[in-house]
Amino acid sequence: MRALAILAIVFIILPLLLLAAGQFGLLKGRAPTEPGLREGKLKPPSGTENSVSSQAALWPEAEYAVEYAKIEPLTFTQDSALAMNRLRDVLTGWPGARIVENSPEYIAVQFETRWLRFVDDAEFLLDPTAHVIHVRSASRIGRKDFGANRKRIEAIRRRADLR
Repeated sequence: MRALAILAIVFIILPLLLLAAGQFGLLKGRAPTEPGLREGKLKPPSGTENSVSSQAALWPEAEYAVEYAKIEPLTFTQDSALAMNRLRDVLTGWPGARIVENSPEYIAVQFETRWLRFVDDAEFLLDPTAHVIHVRSASRIGRKDFGANRKRIEAIRRRADLR
């Protein structure tokens, strides 16, 4: 009987409490308080394994996170304005995405998961000279993202198809 009660707690009550916490917005975390760009660069990667950045190596003080965070920027062969517009279109149609800052060379977007309403913040910065769009994506809460930010950015890369 005691084992049945423990199973009920683990497999029924705890998941329901977690779902309720998500639905009430308790798992969203705090929105970034600082502007996205620093000295013309995206923010450094997080100090834990919950972010990716194509500019990770530019932040030597974040060396501890650089290896995990490294991701290639989005490359494009078309006109830079067309590439950013295509990326903007993809982000606008992305489930759970909300663009919070939008300029010709910079886009900040929040991605919210459906059930638990976790929020990840992503930034895209145009470098027209190098024909790339730099990217940073990070979870607001947690020390690990289990590859969620990397998978999302790679899916955006495929869907945008900027080459």
